[in-house]
Parts: sequence; structure tokens; C-alpha cells
Amino acid sequence: MFTVLSMHKRRDREDMKRQTKTLTSILLALSASLLLFSNLGWAADDKDQKDQSEVQKRIRNAADVLNEIMAVKDKAVPDKIMADAECIAVVPSMVKIAIGFGGNHGKGVATCRTAQGWSAPAPFSITGGSWGLQIGGQAIDLVMIVMNQKGMDALLSSKFKVGADASAAAGPVGREAAADTDWKMKAEVLTYSRARGIFAGIDLSGSRIAQDQDDTRLLYGKMVPFAEILGGKVTPPEGSEPFLSAVRKYSSLVKEQGSVSAPAATPVQGSPQ
Repeated sequence: MFTVLSMHKRRDREDMKRQTKTLTSILLALSASLLLFSNLGWAADDKDQKDQSEVQKRIRNAADVLNEIMAVKDKAVPDKIMADAECIAVVPSMVKIAIGFGGNHGKGVATCRTAQGWSAPAPFSITGGSWGLQIGGQAIDLVMIVMNQKGMDALLSSKFKVGADASAAAGPVGREAAADTDWKMKAEVLTYSRARGIFAGIDLSGSRIAQDQDDTRLLYGKMVPFAEILGGKVTPPEGSEPFLSAVRKYSSLVKEQGSVSAPAATPVQGSPQ
């Protein structure tokens, strides 16, 4: 009897040890899983914050591009064109590569006029074919000026092809350029590029412009349609002011200073004032 009882006790102790060991293993596994998921969550948060800061940096760079281009008036976008613009889009450091054939890809931000002023910035991407046969590669800055309602409607559609859905032309440059190229004002979109310090009109026909949905989610915390952002229905997020301030400044110069393409007439001496 004693031997049987001892065996039962021994088995009970062994069973308890196994159960304890199993429970400990389960707890350790759960702890490791929780720690892993926590680290993944932190990593995801860190990545989102990093990506968001990249979008905000792009907005600041777009402001820098406008400020630098407009600083040299005789080689800038004419004030009259800026004053008549319905939307302004800037792509800082777009990559252009060509080896017999070419391509381009870049990301930028756009803003449009609304009844309340210029809209919050809307992230977009641009991709397209070659602008001419050459060998080499370079990063360029792009500026696109939407000149009328048709061009604005194309942009608000969140996806359009330059030259097909909206007519485009290389934009004139300099203070007096607008007066000599009035026919180009019929284009829905005027396009410009800056490479190696040289700023000039460029033909972007064939390039496709589309809303960058990933950057939109990062910037606004959720997906917001292009038309809502550019229609002025969204409050500008943190970091938008440098770009919007530059757009407001250069789009109001004609109103403040008078038309650069049609200067006020000088009164003839002796004529009535």
C-alpha cells in the first residue's frame, strides 16, 4: 500500500512539474509575442512619422523652388501668369533619365484658388516618357501653372494626361514674355523646368499626373479626395504655410504692382492730370 501511495505522489509531483513547465512556456511565449507586436507597432509608428516628415519636407522644398525661381524676375514665371493661375503645382527634384529613350518620375504638391483663398496642398505624382533623346540623367524642378477652368477640372479629376486631357505648352519666361506669347495663354497648363540653374519652359505632353494616395493619407491622417483638398474643403495641415505663403505672395504681385505686360501710361507733360 505504501509503495502504491508513493508512486501516486511521485506521479502527481511529476504531473505538476510538467503542468508548471508547460504554463511557464506558454507565459513566456505570450510575453515574447506581446513584446514582438509592441516593437512592430512602435516600428510602424516610427515609419509613419518618418514618411510624414518626408512629405512635409517636400512641401518645404516646393516653397524653396518657387522662392528661388521668382527671385530673379527677368528669368522667372511672369507675374501676370502667376496672377491669372487657377492652380500651381511644384515638383522638387524630379528624376529624369534617358539612354536612347527616357522617362521621368517625381512627387510634388499642388494648390488651387478657392473662394476662401488658396487651398491646402494636395500631394501628387507625375510619370511620363522622354522629352527628347539624350544620354544621361539629372534631377530637375518642375512648375506647372493651370490657367483656366478646364485645366483645373482636369487636375481635380485626380488623374489626367498632360496634353491629352488638358492642353499644355512650354511656359514663357521673364517679365515681358507674357506680352509676346499671348497665344500660349490658350493652353490649360503652362509647364516649366529648372536644371543646373537654368529655368525655361518645357513640354511635358504625355506625362501622367495622379493623386498620391499614400502621401495624402500620411499628410491628412486618412484618404481625402483630390477635389476636396483642392476645392478648399480641408484645413491645411501642419507644415503647409511656407508653400502657401509663397504662392500667395507671387500670385498677388500684379495686383500690388500693376500688370508687368501692360505698364501704366506715363502722363504727357502739360496734359490734364
